[in-house]
Amino acid sequence: MSKFKKLLLAVAILAMTATGLSGCGSSGGSSGASDQLNIGVTSFADTLEPTEQYFSWVVMRYGVGETLVKFNEEMGAEPWLAESWELGSDNLTWTFKIRDGVKFSNGTALTADLVKTSLERTFEMSKRASSDFFQYDAMTADGSNLVIKTKNPTPGLPGCLADPLFLIVDTTVDTTAFATDGPICTGPYAVKSFDKEKCVVARNENYWDGEVPYSEVNIQVIDDANTRAMALQSGEVDMAVNISSSDLSLFEGNDQFDINSIASLRTVLSFMNQRGALADLKVRQAVIRALDRQTYADNLLHGTFEAGKAPIPPSLDYGFNTLKDENAYNLESARQLLAEAGYADTNGDGIVEKDGQNLTLQYVIYDSRAELPILATATQANLKEIGIDVKVETYEYTTLLDMQENGEYDLLIWNVITANTGDPENYLKEYWKTHTDENKNANTAGYSNPEVDAVLDQLSTEFDTAKRQDLVITAQQLIMNDAASIFYAYPETNIISSKKITGVEMLPADYYWLTKEIKPVQ
Repeated sequence: MSKFKKLLLAVAILAMTATGLSGCGSSGGSSGASDQLNIGVTSFADTLEPTEQYFSWVVMRYGVGETLVKFNEEMGAEPWLAESWELGSDNLTWTFKIRDGVKFSNGTALTADLVKTSLERTFEMSKRASSDFFQYDAMTADGSNLVIKTKNPTPGLPGCLADPLFLIVDTTVDTTAFATDGPICTGPYAVKSFDKEKCVVARNENYWDGEVPYSEVNIQVIDDANTRAMALQSGEVDMAVNISSSDLSLFEGNDQFDINSIASLRTVLSFMNQRGALADLKVRQAVIRALDRQTYADNLLHGTFEAGKAPIPPSLDYGFNTLKDENAYNLESARQLLAEAGYADTNGDGIVEKDGQNLTLQYVIYDSRAELPILATATQANLKEIGIDVKVETYEYTTLLDMQENGEYDLLIWNVITANTGDPENYLKEYWKTHTDENKNANTAGYSNPEVDAVLDQLSTEFDTAKRQDLVITAQQLIMNDAASIFYAYPETNIISSKKITGVEMLPADYYWLTKEIKPVQ
């Protein structure tokens, strides 16, 4: 039995042991008074300032923040705080009609002027707004209308404004308190208290869109997936997000729980920093070809993931089945590529070296998503088979964000939504367009291909749907040919809830966890 097969067996045994332990809790049940709801989530935020890193996702997921536009179950853009919008004949000028009768949680009426100042604040405080989404020449409030004139044609502007980064906040208050006290927004709930372990939100008495069921919702950070499952079983929480594949069997067929699971828009990938040994295309190709991604998906992840090969998952219609994977699993080819790159194990220690230096890679991960340490450990084992030494280092998610931003890694694992604006344009630009002083995106791995840049520039101004699809497919194939990143797998995503509550729904854009639709069963 190979070392890798032994590792698969060991991981499977560990998973079964964890499943057995998690079954020791009592089954089902409400976690408190019917006017309160308890939710178990993964860690995400250091602060609730929505312009910092990706913390706006938390503000929206916790039922606090809302945007002008939202996504439906088919990732179509629908009105939210804007009741309609239209594009002018110049393909630059967008007019959004702001919904009448909306108030912030403090009672302040929502106006086009306040929407304008909120969006301006986002652009002032977040470099992602202009680098990853769009740039504007002018933004004006005209009665109930907000008029945005973009610098360049931006076909996906409504989808951009559905991203949580652009949630609308009340800028007439002391906004410096948002980090600790939470922003003043328009959602069904408002922040009551917050720290890194727990957020408590209370009913927004001024909510504009119907009844808010709970007076208070306790959102508890439970990073460990097994512990999250145990909390749901015991009744400590009423619903939990992203139960791991190894624990799903505890809830399947159990008449005390509902499982809401969909094929997600997410990709689990690893960036490969091209400032070290991974600058060599042959080494990157060897790394990818050494990874048995099909076995990872089928065995280690219990069939709840589809094996990866491309940047965009097959749940989106962007040519997945037609894309050619030149770096499919092939250990012998991986070894040959390392030899061609000048690496050999000359001292018999099992690690290849070049110019007297062992080929050692620093792999940084976070573990609040159960699949990530599994994939990292399997990668470590597979790469050892071809003589590459991998050091796995685990950090908190927020620390990993800083390391990613600073390029402090050889390999860095990521679980990311690929269509945060309704299609993959921003995702591709953010991670594979050349990082420059003008384009300060999240591509800190040093990857640069002028041909990819040109395709993505064309995509940014193309309004025709079929042509956009072709451009996305072309960009993906180029990225794959460059062995720019490891694309491990595409997960299902889930929310599991007690049958004592109703209205829980996991949507493809997983921004909407706590909504006014979640309520006690009568």
